Amino acid sequence: MPPVPDQPLDRYTLATDGACKGNPGPAGWAWVGEDGQWAAGSIPAGTNNIGELLGLLHAIRDHQHVTHLTVQADSKYAIDTYSSWMDGHARRGWVTSARKPTANRDILEQLIAARDARRDAGLPPVVLEHVRGHSGHRLNSWADERAVRASQHAAKGEELVWTSHRGLDPLDVSVDPPRGSGDRAPRR
Repeated sequence: MPPVPDQPLDRYTLATDGACKGNPGPAGWAWVGEDGQWAAGSIPAGTNNIGELLGLLHAIRDHQHVTHLTVQADSKYAIDTYSSWMDGHARRGWVTSARKPTANRDILEQLIAARDARRDAGLPPVVLEHVRGHSGHRLNSWADERAVRASQHAAKGEELVWTSHRGLDPLDVSVDPPRGSGDRAPRR
């Protein structure tokens, strides 16, 4: 039985990804859990980094009920932003060390709020693991497939969110996603 959103859960691992058709351009984000639960969204005008950050944001927000949450991402940008950079940007008044406005401030503020909500609830920090993208990592491949699919909807001007938490079928993550998302065949 899949975990019910907001029901306490001790451990959960998921992967996130973002995709963009052109950069900037129509973008998508996604997370896919170890049990096949998933969510994805489309942004008609965005960047790959926005997709990566939104995948991470939704993964954390959608799993506030998980005590030990592990997020696997192929984006060092998203991982470094969350673990090292966003607080520094906030302390500097949302400017970079080069005195330019911080990119994606609205998403970073939401990530800080999501992280702080976990802290306030007494939950341990989210564990972020870097995985190599397009290298046969199954959960990351599924997250990529969902994010690419969302970016295709974004290219049609659609801004939507899909999730198995609202009745869509979970994915069968025991098998590889359909080919075509840019993944190479895993080494055997």
